[in-house]
Amino acid sequence: MSRTFVGWPAFPEAAVAATSDEQLRANVTRATGTIRAKRARLVAERPDWEDLRDSAAALKNDVLAHLDSYLLQVEQKVTAAGGAVHWARDAAEANRIVTDLVRATGEREIVKVKSMLTEEIGLDNALEEVGISARETDLAAAIVQLGDDLPSHVVVPALHRNRAEIRDIFVREMGRHGRPAPEGLTDDPPQLAEAARLHMREKFLKAKVAVSGANFLVAETGTAVVVESEGNGRMCLTLADTLISLVGIEKIVPRWQDLEVFLQLLARNATGERMAPYTTTWTGVIPGDGPQTFHLVLVDNGRTRALADEVGRQALRCIRCGACMNICPVYERTGGQAYGSVYPGPIGAILNPLLKGPDDPQTASLPYASSLCGACNDVCPVRIRFTDVLLELRHQVAEGDAKVKHPAEKAALRAVGAVMDHPAAWNAAVRAAGKAGPLVPKNRLPGPLGGWTDSRRTPDIPKESFRAWWKRTEGGSR
Repeated sequence: MSRTFVGWPAFPEAAVAATSDEQLRANVTRATGTIRAKRARLVAERPDWEDLRDSAAALKNDVLAHLDSYLLQVEQKVTAAGGAVHWARDAAEANRIVTDLVRATGEREIVKVKSMLTEEIGLDNALEEVGISARETDLAAAIVQLGDDLPSHVVVPALHRNRAEIRDIFVREMGRHGRPAPEGLTDDPPQLAEAARLHMREKFLKAKVAVSGANFLVAETGTAVVVESEGNGRMCLTLADTLISLVGIEKIVPRWQDLEVFLQLLARNATGERMAPYTTTWTGVIPGDGPQTFHLVLVDNGRTRALADEVGRQALRCIRCGACMNICPVYERTGGQAYGSVYPGPIGAILNPLLKGPDDPQTASLPYASSLCGACNDVCPVRIRFTDVLLELRHQVAEGDAKVKHPAEKAALRAVGAVMDHPAAWNAAVRAAGKAGPLVPKNRLPGPLGGWTDSRRTPDIPKESFRAWWKRTEGGSR
């Protein structure tokens, strides 16, 4: 059974383990630093960069405001082009649909490409339960799968691995799943790329069924679009007899013309490239050319829940460029797996609670996995205001209907609020705190307050309040 994030610990616990792994921190720091520098250099080339961001945000807002009509348009166009459209409300329904479609072909091994959504819904395990093996063909995703690992980045899932680790995975695992790694394989990048190419070529030529995601869905023609760097996606999308594409309902753009905006933003913001090497589009089926059977599975799985959140719905504008992760000081120190989801970093900290609700302890911990520095706001190509959503989600966890609460914190804040409502009681409490200040431990507070001092010292408590000082000195004049 493939590894999943099911049962993953809450972020504070997972982050402790991640930050203690020096190799992991070194790998993530090096990779994010390299991508950040490339992005900054290429973004500076575009004097119209801010205009592109405005346009992208406006287009996505239009899609979210008229999502129902655009989805029906997609269904009509795909069906007219010879494809079949399926609707999935949640992960279980999406997995059942795909599993039934693959079983109907009689195939026992399929290839996959460019789909975080299949990770989100746990498709690999659902297929495995009925005896179907799904092999990843995106290079980074394949490294994660061969290593029985979990992804840590939306663009570079194996970002937390260095070349030596990847070489060891290839040598150890490739032979168990098909063509083995060449004898004497080193960690030289061209050698690693050649080993992956030979291993995957065998899969491409044998596979009769391919499963893909899509970066965009063009409503006016029902066209799906995949953007990638290696060409492996194009092999999947053209060689198989049957193509099944799982796409989140928010991935729509209204017109082909709109792709112009997003294709200029995506590669520069994601990996610091002027244009992605491969952009593949497909519309239904064409007799004698490419897959002769096409299924489009439109997946909700919490997206309408996010759409109903007035502040949080802007997260559905995300085009999965990963720039918010590359700039995030928290992500740089923990890596992506600490977030417990295929969507890590700042976008994961807001998207997961919006999709799943804040009732689960792991999900409820994510809005707190941020320093609120706002760097993610500055690099987002669709102008998501991460800090606004993070604060709103924290409010929902602390004060809303979420089943998961922080009872000690909530009780303490209520007590403080009650005292502040009564000036005499508040002044007495401040005087008492000033007298007790020297007795308060600096390194470790007692009881449940101890968590606050796990990573900080207790500040000195002044003997005199500001109000008292102001009154005694007549505003500092004496």
